[in-house]
Amino acid sequence: MTMNLPFKNRIGTLCTPFSARRVAGDSSAANARQPHGTVARRLALLSLALAIPLAAMARAAPTPNPGPTPLADKVRNATSRYWDVNVAIHEGFVPATPCVSGPSEGAMGVHYVMLSRLNDPLKVEEPEALIYEPMPNGALRFVGVEYIALATNVTGGAASLEGHLLNFVDEPNRFGLPAFYELHVWAWQDNPKGSFADWNTNVSCDAQRAPPPA
Repeated sequence: MTMNLPFKNRIGTLCTPFSARRVAGDSSAANARQPHGTVARRLALLSLALAIPLAAMARAAPTPNPGPTPLADKVRNATSRYWDVNVAIHEGFVPATPCVSGPSEGAMGVHYVMLSRLNDPLKVEEPEALIYEPMPNGALRFVGVEYIALATNVTGGAASLEGHLLNFVDEPNRFGLPAFYELHVWAWQDNPKGSFADWNTNVSCDAQRAPPPA
């Protein structure tokens, strides 16, 4: 997951309670989750900041399934309801980045993150982030997921999921996060670079709508 600097600051701020709790060694349940009202306010502010049009909340038509891999198949079975981004928002996912283009080609797309999962063990059925591609009609098309594990939560070597090693991102990093592991799974859009590559050359940010002038 890659972010431009202004959005890095937002997601870094959102994750501070989790990383700070780990650094301080406070394992109290009271600090393990954000209050519902706080998450709701942040969702509203992030939606305004990212200038997400109402049309973007529509469900875009699915594309043919990519080639089968056992992990991608499991992800599809677990996440098909998120074709409607409103379902993701209702369950607690918040917009964390605009559409992220690749350094030379392809893109990652728009990331919606479930903040409360950043401290949880990795589970195929519960990805930490959902990835959407902006469409010309303003809709968001569901293309994949990202699994994220804070390094402080990983023991016994590198993080892995279903036998797939996650990529390590050290700190300091552009996200303002402590060191973490990540893995993209392009379960809903075929990727010529591979089902688990960071960038997908079949995903584009060309249709992303610019935010209104300040």
